[in-house]
Amino acid sequence: MITSLRGIILEKQAPLLVIEVNGVGYEILAPMSTFYNLPELNAEIKLLTHLSIREDAHVLYGFLTASERELFRNLIRITGVGPKLALSILSSMELNMFIQCINNNDITQLKRIPGVGKKTAERLIIEMRDYLQNDATPNLISQPTLSVGTNTPLEDAISALIALGYKPNDASRWVNAIAEEGMTSEILIRRALQSAL
Repeated sequence: MITSLRGIILEKQAPLLVIEVNGVGYEILAPMSTFYNLPELNAEIKLLTHLSIREDAHVLYGFLTASERELFRNLIRITGVGPKLALSILSSMELNMFIQCINNNDITQLKRIPGVGKKTAERLIIEMRDYLQNDATPNLISQPTLSVGTNTPLEDAISALIALGYKPNDASRWVNAIAEEGMTSEILIRRALQSAL
């Protein structure tokens, strides 16, 4: 099991990262809560990881904090929630909003996350409530410092939303609706996700 990686950031195009460790490049998928706190390209970073093994692929997920990884692992234990959906949940909602949805039985808000239907939202509320009540609430407070590829910030933001499971038309509409001159990719992504929810 790969539990962590320390290396140089070669690429970052949300939600994909490439980290070079001793000459080997690792592709890692990371939630936006991690992306917002990444240093610039070519900087050294340590990520905690979770390796998901399927018949057709081995996928590595990366997190800046142990609490992010713990929440991810608790989410994928829920029936109907796989790693891709857990990544989408961590990326689509601020932690406080997620906790509020769980505590208020807010199925409607949870259903706005791509891939979450009524039954999955109900399971999230039931199963995550126990986890959150056990004082295991992760600290996922993030500050935007994301700097992604060579595309325009609008293109990067739209691509990131599509990679998280949102429909291309929705992603484009949300980003263009909130875009202002000078906005960085991370601000566009964050505000688009807030407007979507």
